[in-house]
This record gives sequence, C-alpha cells and structure tokens, in this order.
Amino acid sequence: MDNLNFDKNHIWHPYTSTTNPLPVFYVKSAKGVYLKLKNGKKLIDGMSSWWSVIHGYNNKELNKAAKDQLNKMSHIMFGGLTHQPAIDLAKKLIEITPSNLQKIFFSDSGSVSVEVAIKMAIQYWQSKKQPQKNKLLTIKSGYHGDTFKAMSVCDPETGMHHIFNGSMPQNYFAEQPKIRFSQKWDSSDILSIKTILEDNNENIAAVILEPIVQGAGGMWFYSPQYLNNLRNLCNKHNVLLIFDEIATGFGRTGKLFATNYTNIQPDIMCLGKALTGGYLSLAATLTTSEIAKTISQGEAKVFMHGPTFMANPLACAIANTNIELLFSYDWENKIKNIENQLNNELNTLKTNTKVNDVRILGAIGVVEMKEPVNMAILQQKFVDLGVWIRPFGKLIYLMPPYIIKPLEITKLTKAIKKVID
Repeated sequence: MDNLNFDKNHIWHPYTSTTNPLPVFYVKSAKGVYLKLKNGKKLIDGMSSWWSVIHGYNNKELNKAAKDQLNKMSHIMFGGLTHQPAIDLAKKLIEITPSNLQKIFFSDSGSVSVEVAIKMAIQYWQSKKQPQKNKLLTIKSGYHGDTFKAMSVCDPETGMHHIFNGSMPQNYFAEQPKIRFSQKWDSSDILSIKTILEDNNENIAAVILEPIVQGAGGMWFYSPQYLNNLRNLCNKHNVLLIFDEIATGFGRTGKLFATNYTNIQPDIMCLGKALTGGYLSLAATLTTSEIAKTISQGEAKVFMHGPTFMANPLACAIANTNIELLFSYDWENKIKNIENQLNNELNTLKTNTKVNDVRILGAIGVVEMKEPVNMAILQQKFVDLGVWIRPFGKLIYLMPPYIIKPLEITKLTKAIKKVID
C-alpha cells in the first residue's frame, strides 16, 4: 500500500469523512511561500497554513531559534519550574498587548486558550461569591475552537458544531453586527446584545467575541464602534469582556491586534496561531492583575488549569524570535501593500453574477459566493493552477504569509478569478 492510500485508509483529517474523504495532497517540503508536492509541483500558499505561517516556511531565523533551543532543552514541565524563553515571551507580550493585561497563562492551542479564558471568567465570579454568573454571551457567526466550552460559543445554527447542541452548555447569542468595518456607525447595531445584557447580566460571566474580524464563522468584518459601545455596556452591567485574537493577532488585520482599532481594552485576551509563526502549537491567555488576584484569593486559591506542554520552551523560544522578526521590518506598510493589491485585484469580482460580496482588510481577502462551493472540485482546480487555496462554505478567501511578493499575490487572485469564471 502506497503512502497516500495508507493515509486515506487510516488517517482521519480535519472536517472530513473516513468513508468518502476529501482528497489530500502530499507535501514533501516547504520554503518561503511555496509548498512542494511529492510530484514536484510547487504551490503558492494563500492560507498561511490556517493563518499561522506569517513569515513563510523554513525561515532561517526561526529554524535557528528552534535548533538553539533544542541544544538546551525541548521541554520541561511548568509546574514548579520556569525558564528564560517563557520569561522573555511574557515580557514581549506584556509590552505589545493592551496595558491592563499583566498576567499571562500559557497553553498549547488556541481552543485551549479560549477554554482557559472562559474558566478564568467563571472562577473570577465564583471567587467574588457570585457563582450564578456562569453563562457566556457572544454574537452569532462566531468561531472560537473545537473543544467543548469553545464550541458552546460558536454559532449554534450555522456553525460547524450545531450537531452537538444537545450536549453543550447553553449560552446567550446576540445578533451578528451588521455595520461593516468602514461604514458609518449606527447605534441600532448594538441593540441586540444590549438587550440581552440588560435582561440577563446577573447570570453572565463574560462576553466573548472575535474583535473586528469573525474568522471561520463567516469572515465578516464589523465596525470598531460596536466594541467601543460593548465595553461600556459590559462595565455598566458588571460583565467581563474577552477578546479572541487567535486569528487576528500579530498584524493580520493591519494593526498589531484587532483591539488596536478600538479605544478600549478587554479584560481577557486569547492569542495563538501566528504566535510561533506556524512552527509549533502555542497559545496564551492574558488577563488583568485584578482578575488574577481575585481568583487567587477565592475558594480554590489557585487557577484550576495546567496543560502538560504549558509554556513549552521550544515553542516559546521560536515565538520570541517570531515576534522579533515581525518588528524587524515595516510590517504595517507590508500589510497595507498586500491590502491595496487585494483590493485592486479582487474587487473587480463584485460585478460577477456568481459573487455575493468581496471583503478586504489587512492581509485578508474574502470572496463570498452566492452558493456554497464544492471544496473537493475547487481544491483540485487551484492545485492545477499552482496555488493552495482552501475554500469553505460560500467563501473563497486568502490569508497569505506576509513575505509574499506582488507577483505571487497576483497568481493567487488570478486563480480565484479563473476558478469562479
């Protein structure tokens, strides 16, 4: 049995069937923005491997950071021990994130960082003798991960996890913000979540959402004013505010964090994906000193969480170099150039009769079709055209590595146009 047949018969890939699996393509190596298939074909990666590989593959600085750390230690437990890569990374994150976030809890994936954030919020209110505040409020069309508490705040109807609704905790869902990122603000957009907060704040521990950009739930970009207003509502009704910046962090939207489009700060922030430049799984949940102190003085006296690979030294060392690499060049201008080119080359699709909408923000380009796409067919067509673009639902989108060159972007956008036509 050759390797691809073995894969098909024995390996379960994400979001696919074992009886009728989506096709997979055998990658032999990767360098820069290119994936090299076993058959020798090279593909320009328009996905940054699910939005994480911001500096491209096989980056020499990140490779060196990994090798240097391997010569010291690849892993030690974080219970009762610490190490320089974690300390250095914590210092960097405290410096570049909102100033109120002074406590950092490391974990091993984005979904887990959301679980940690939710547990922090619930344990905070338990410590304040308000255990009834154990529900969450979010907005429809959101996505926060595949673990159970994270699933419970993904869209319950259109999201990927609706089949688990009977098994999950029931939370509150407000209407999705409708005012687009660049549109004039209308206060009616906040009424749905405002009403839920007014009626149920005694049971709500926190509001959790993806700031500005809703990712896997629909790639929707909404007004920063929604978040500015929401912060005031959370303050008024004694509810914490959690920002899930896993997909939006480290420059993807054109700001270092999507939070930076607002004039407010969250109480808890989740980071992941691009944190290590796509090299290893690592995530962080940041919170305020007040929340950490309250939990530490509550019934348990400690925060009840501790992943085996928490603050993995190898991942932390790579993350440090990854952040240094981002700040070593004018990343804002680079992403602005990507945004401008995506605008110029994708906006012409707005007149296509098969296209419902085109949305661009930072290094994100989204073409929303009027009908759902056939992923298996489109995937093969994109590979034939020498690009790696993985659509889902009605969406064909790009989130390329920041190091991508203009001609490579053009090849991606031309492939999208050709496939649509």
